[in-house]
Amino acid sequence: MKILVLNAGSSSQKSCLYDLGNVLPDTPPEPIWEAMVDWTHHTGFAEIKVKTHQGKVLQEEIAATSRPKIIAHMLETLWNGETAVIKEPSDVDIIGHRVVHGGAEYRQSTMLNTEVKEAIAKLSVFAPVHNPANLEGIAATENVFGKIPQVAVFDTAFHAHLSPAAYTYAIPSKYAEQGIRRYGFHGISHQYCRDRAAQILNRPVNDLRLITCHLGNGCSLAAIRDGHSIDTTMGFTPLEGLVMGSRSGSIDAGILIHLLRQPNMDVEKLDRLLNRESGLLGISGISADLRPILKAIAEGNSQAQIAFDVYVHSLRSHIGAMLASLGGLDALVFTAGVGENAPDIRAATCAGFEFLDLKLDLEKNNQRAIDVDIASPDSAVRVLVIHTQEDWEIARECWNIRN
Repeated sequence: MKILVLNAGSSSQKSCLYDLGNVLPDTPPEPIWEAMVDWTHHTGFAEIKVKTHQGKVLQEEIAATSRPKIIAHMLETLWNGETAVIKEPSDVDIIGHRVVHGGAEYRQSTMLNTEVKEAIAKLSVFAPVHNPANLEGIAATENVFGKIPQVAVFDTAFHAHLSPAAYTYAIPSKYAEQGIRRYGFHGISHQYCRDRAAQILNRPVNDLRLITCHLGNGCSLAAIRDGHSIDTTMGFTPLEGLVMGSRSGSIDAGILIHLLRQPNMDVEKLDRLLNRESGLLGISGISADLRPILKAIAEGNSQAQIAFDVYVHSLRSHIGAMLASLGGLDALVFTAGVGENAPDIRAATCAGFEFLDLKLDLEKNNQRAIDVDIASPDSAVRVLVIHTQEDWEIARECWNIRN
């Protein structure tokens, strides 16, 4: 089975093709084709990069006149030119799309049809940057591949089984009736890490109490029990929860009222401040990327140190909240850019949970390995570093729907 995966964003479009046999592999195979379009590097142009499992590479810049046409051009490299890995579009069996927001209605991956696309469009009010871009990718593939089956894999679906106590905000219920509730995000990543953790630990998924820490530019935790997300840190939007690269995470709502009363502030400026100018970037004044902050700390920059300390404090306190929801912990999982590549963050975070008899093997932690257990043999809690593979998780969802 050939499964095409698309992850369409506002500034980039990523895609890959898996060629699977008759049995779904236990571990993620390498895609036979990968491609990306980036609209941000060169104003007025789209940068396209394509590579295949045979080592063929294509890089080009074309005028960014029509995004759907550029996406179609990228997809045509599947069967045209040196990067061709199939003979024609009909060789693709099924297409999976990451869709950021599925609301309360879509609790699992779903075959795309007119009704589902209309629902995704309506839910754009909750995800105005992401859902329209997801729909754009869906429309582009429909134009190229015709009636080949397509699947929406919702980032919110993994958290759709939260209890009312976990998803309800303490505001008048008339707003909940408008859809204001906790949805949670990064669900595709949390779901993949749940299953990979079970493989690494050689235990059934429903026998584990996990806290998965997706730490990238955006950050979120999920408390997983009996295979289900029972609590998570992101909420109505991806702004809630942990301190992130450029997002504030949870702050006193009274601050927002105070800021909006200032003469030079409006809703758009506040949105930019909280989503793009806060977090590690806002505190450090250096970057939303942890790497230059760590470099600045080594050079004695006290503000960079405060940014690091606030980030870790936020992470520890939210892990503590997840612990209370779980009633115990079998494994703590770190994933995504920071989670996979920042041993200093992992060590500082784990140091706050020694009272659980959690013991980190510092040598293993500093080796920067992935898909490994970095806890000491005698640790009561396992600590895993897992390379999240959302594209493969989307492909697995497509496989399960077709089989």
